[in-house]
Amino acid sequence: MTGSDPVTTATALRRFAAALCATALFAVGLTSVPAAAQNPITDIEIGPRPFYLVGEMKDGALKDQLAQCKGPFTAKNFSIAHRGAPLQFPEHTREGYIAAARMGAGVIECDVAFTKDRELVCRHAQCDLHTTTDILARPELAAKCSQGFTPADPASGRKASAKCCTSDLTLAEFRSLRPKMDGSNPRAATAEEYMDGTPSWRTDLYVNRATLVSHKDYIALVKSLGLKFTPELKTPEVAMPFEGSYTQEHYAQQMIDEYKAAGVDPRDVYAQSFRLEDVLYWLKAEPAFGAQAVYLDGRDESGEGFDNMKPETWKPSMQELADKGVKILAPPLWMLVTHKDGKIVPSIYAEEAKKAKLGLISWSLERSGPLNTGGGYYYQSVKPVIDRDGDMLSLLDVLARDIGVIGVFSDWPATTTFYANCMKLN
Repeated sequence: MTGSDPVTTATALRRFAAALCATALFAVGLTSVPAAAQNPITDIEIGPRPFYLVGEMKDGALKDQLAQCKGPFTAKNFSIAHRGAPLQFPEHTREGYIAAARMGAGVIECDVAFTKDRELVCRHAQCDLHTTTDILARPELAAKCSQGFTPADPASGRKASAKCCTSDLTLAEFRSLRPKMDGSNPRAATAEEYMDGTPSWRTDLYVNRATLVSHKDYIALVKSLGLKFTPELKTPEVAMPFEGSYTQEHYAQQMIDEYKAAGVDPRDVYAQSFRLEDVLYWLKAEPAFGAQAVYLDGRDESGEGFDNMKPETWKPSMQELADKGVKILAPPLWMLVTHKDGKIVPSIYAEEAKKAKLGLISWSLERSGPLNTGGGYYYQSVKPVIDRDGDMLSLLDVLARDIGVIGVFSDWPATTTFYANCMKLN
């Protein structure tokens, strides 16, 4: 979800000024950390947001219980940092990862893509550089994009577009880019306007000094912080084998090899993919890593009639997945829940996954903005029973206590850290 929310030039100038003012904050704040190895973070800081969400909850026993939770708070594996901490920090940046660690995420995600020279880097999609970096403002690099910037055409209804991929650049060129908050302006007439699309419920405050990272950089950082890893092998958006020789298996193996080279315990790595074939490859070729590989379930967007309430549409079935060796299944939030009598309850999908003894992880809390208008994609199955941000915690409680998920991705890990501590989860 890109969540484009175009802003005016005046707003953009105010945000730019705020970013400049933020330089002083970086001198003492979360991101004022040198590039050398870190130390494990023991003083977890969850800030005011979790308590704000508690205050926004409907009255009841859960609200009363969470209101009594005062800390101290510790890092929890239940709390998984989705792309770092992208509610406020540019995603997949060193600063976003450190912010997530300070908020108690026990597991940090790197979405893994490859460059033109076949180096692995952390990006949510292979072809998102036009919405997550300043590449379109860099003529020498923009010229290498798979598709250059095309302005919007109000007469025809054509939206502004571009397509810039990690595989268009070398690692050195990728490192030279500056990250920004994910977003674009579909009505843009210029590349500058196109890049100015940060959703109103995020912020550009911490963009000024954010740093892109390679997969190896991410491994070194998370290892030094004493946390666990969840790398997602992104589905390629270019033809494979890439340039005739780099196969999907080479790509899947390279990702695992970088953990082995860094001496990382396989039990600390939750390799992910939306491609079942990748998970099966790891199970066969790297069983120590494959044992807790995560199959990300995106079948709702496959166009093949998937319905989370109709088991006959699940191909393969829950039991077939388990029989293939899959241990952990990770669907979006909405697949695991439905509503009944005005309450959020487990879906048939969740119940059948438990019957097949599949571990469950879900994504992604706090991704789609305020819930007073229904919450968007991630909350579609419970839209009739949500009307406030506090409903995030009600959903989280159903996921944890009624369904038994082992972890939840969040764009602001303080929320999942808070809940996990209050409920004494791992």
